[in-house]
Amino acid sequence: MGMGSSMNSGPDRLTAMSEINVTPMVDIMLVLLVIFMVTAPLLTQGVEVNLPDSEAAALSTEQEPLVISVTPNGSTYIEDRAVTVNEMVDKIRAIRKNNPNFPVYVRGDKTAQYGAIMVVMSKLQQAGVDRVGLITEPSPG
Repeated sequence: MGMGSSMNSGPDRLTAMSEINVTPMVDIMLVLLVIFMVTAPLLTQGVEVNLPDSEAAALSTEQEPLVISVTPNGSTYIEDRAVTVNEMVDKIRAIRKNNPNFPVYVRGDKTAQYGAIMVVMSKLQQAGVDRVGLITEPSPG
């Protein structure tokens, strides 16, 4: 075959590959799976509290609620930021000014003093929150 001959003739003919190599896509998917598996536990609420058990059914909400946590030593957190109960009132008022129906939940550790949780509940009432949900763990039965 000389320079002037056609490339498509004869046994040396080049053909297009009609297969798709999925190995790079599988590699990327496995890396993403590992990343999501590692980061998923970190996306939960930041304050560790040991919730009491309850047989109540889970509530469904359309918007993400504001979660206030009370730790065993009585410390108060809004989401994962430590606040005093007086700071909490100001922050709740500011949040509810834009959305008065914003759901508020309290996560009280089961070893926390009842009085500490009641102080949070009364401060929420002072901030204008008339409906508060209490977060518990489902009963193991």
